Amino acid sequence: MAGNPGGPIAIFYEHPDWFRPLFAELDRRGIPYVTLDAAAHWFDPDSADIPYSLVFNRTSPSAFLRGNGQSIFYTHDLVRYFERNGVPVVNGGAVYQTETSKALQLGVLRELGLPFPKSRVINSAAVATRAARGLRYPIVVKANIGGSGAGITRYASSEDLARGVAEGSVRLGIDDIALVQEFVPYRGSHITRVETLGGEYLYGINVYPADDSFNLCPADVCQTTAGEELTRAACALDAPKNGMRVEAYTPPREIVEQVELIARTVRLDVGGIEYFVDDRDGQHYFYDINALSNFVADAPRVIGFDPFEKLVDYLVARREAGSEAVTVRVGA
Repeated sequence: MAGNPGGPIAIFYEHPDWFRPLFAELDRRGIPYVTLDAAAHWFDPDSADIPYSLVFNRTSPSAFLRGNGQSIFYTHDLVRYFERNGVPVVNGGAVYQTETSKALQLGVLRELGLPFPKSRVINSAAVATRAARGLRYPIVVKANIGGSGAGITRYASSEDLARGVAEGSVRLGIDDIALVQEFVPYRGSHITRVETLGGEYLYGINVYPADDSFNLCPADVCQTTAGEELTRAACALDAPKNGMRVEAYTPPREIVEQVELIARTVRLDVGGIEYFVDDRDGQHYFYDINALSNFVADAPRVIGFDPFEKLVDYLVARREAGSEAVTVRVGA
């Protein structure tokens, strides 16, 4: 059985605020959908009776910050269940596995010959100082499964890192895996996030984080670079307090092509790929592949159009294409 072609679209999500604009656009068009709570859900692995025409996986790796870490691991099983039973899934099992492993992301970048910060992968804080040998300080220890900057700590020197290990401040992710990675000073004090849809470029933004913050979630940005406060329609309630700024940006064609290559390789239906430029040598480095896009807040004001309209176009096209579809192009 391949789901129910006439059934509703199922939105499997956990964050209470990020997806309100998506629901509003679906409501506006009268498209039938149901919401599934990723934090409290069940399924019968012996049943192929699935009422959905399409499933949209919106589980965030930052769910553990909201006490819902179980949803991260559960999603792997649920998405594979849908796929085994022929139900088309947007952001399916393959890309969700990549989403939830920064170590795997670096492996993909390595296979594609694309630049990323020098890194080591560890499964114990006890080996952090040894793993960091040969890296330039400062370094960061970064949780393998993270989000919104959680689980990232900077260490200025090998002595600082050794002290952190001794004091127990070197913490791994919820899977007990972490990256030890060179900290790169951002050229222009910003990172760039490139959003893709159906394997194609959608838009780019520069995000200017607050001082000493690793939270670069685009929906949590509170103002433009001109100081204009953004409408908080799609973000967490405390987002206006974080001091981040954003501006529209179109990356060079070479980088856009590299981003699209990454998206197609990992089977990313909708998501953002982030990079920065090293202020020391001008080299760009990719560092994160996100299979979840809540899009930048107040998008029409920042980038000139509403990406949720294009996202719903894509969902409708995928639903109509059925389970055979891998990539569906959405016109500009």
